[in-house]
Amino acid sequence: MRKETFSKIVKFILNPHLLICFGIAWIITNGWAYAMFGIGTYFKVDWMIAVSTAYMAFLWIPVTPEKLVTILIAMVLLKLIFPKDEKTLGTLKELHSKIKLRPKKKKSCENEEKCDDNEVDSSGPPT
Repeated sequence: MRKETFSKIVKFILNPHLLICFGIAWIITNGWAYAMFGIGTYFKVDWMIAVSTAYMAFLWIPVTPEKLVTILIAMVLLKLIFPKDEKTLGTLKELHSKIKLRPKKKKSCENEEKCDDNEVDSSGPPT
């Protein structure tokens, strides 16, 4: 079971369509800072170096939401660029259905001895 799940995850992650979309998403969220740092260093533009270095330092903080944003942008791009890729989109839908939170059951009465689960009166407290 674990080997099949691992294999499925690896095939999903190494899918060329997903890799292309993830690359584009990475350029949107991170790549511009690395490019700006390189250009700023080459042409000796101090403000470019400062801005890109500050953003890159922010990216290396463990709780940065950028990692999540990159994955979400990649999924949106996958749906936009490759809408006919049923295999990858099907895997995404399957993962979404597994992760989806189920609504919690509300208790109908505070004292379970006085209430019967089959007979719930929603008009108000018992008199």
